[in-house]
Amino acid sequence: MKVVLAILRPFIFLTSRLLFRIRFIDAENVPAAGACIITPNHITYADPIWVTIPIHRPVHYMTWDKVFEIPGLGFIARLFGAFPVKLEGTDTAAQREAVELLRQGKPLMIFPEGGRTRTGRVMPFKMGAFRLALTQGVSIIPVTIEGAWQIWPAHKLLPRPGRLTIRYFPAIQVEAVPDEVGNAELKLRARELAKKTHDIVAGPALAAAGGEVTEQPVTLERSV
Repeated sequence: MKVVLAILRPFIFLTSRLLFRIRFIDAENVPAAGACIITPNHITYADPIWVTIPIHRPVHYMTWDKVFEIPGLGFIARLFGAFPVKLEGTDTAAQREAVELLRQGKPLMIFPEGGRTRTGRVMPFKMGAFRLALTQGVSIIPVTIEGAWQIWPAHKLLPRPGRLTIRYFPAIQVEAVPDEVGNAELKLRARELAKKTHDIVAGPALAAAGGEVTEQPVTLERSV
């Protein structure tokens, strides 16, 4: 995967720069080593590839199994570390793979909305990624993708030129829950962690979509 990324990254970056004027803000917030869970908002099928461009280590991510049926895109997704997850019901195979990757100290990207937004707004976060962070004791890296809705909304077959910004926020440190913590307490902690992460991600995303932001997260304006 490292060789493939080294070859493809400059080409994808140049293409995204020309078509979408892509820029990356604070990508260094993704740790250079060790496990973490990266949690972007989700607008397009290209989101995981865009988020991965400035991260100079292989990132694995769950993506909808139907994506692998799209000619070309599924192939590229696999090259970039994707593995399929079924959105209908509980996919235990995908869960096992996610746990194993984190135990190996690898970064894992999960889209906590559970699917692409159909309105441009950030949807409520599901708790799976946050339960995983709590049981494995790994940090959360919130990421906001801005401008993708204008470029490639869900009802459009192909993207159009625009301006795309990817913001990487400081890690939310997460300690592993003790073994004696019950399922009800784990669910409560996961819900709180999901809300905290959602508030960070949704702030600039709502602003980019023209919505009201009641609480603006602190961001650094140093571009990468």
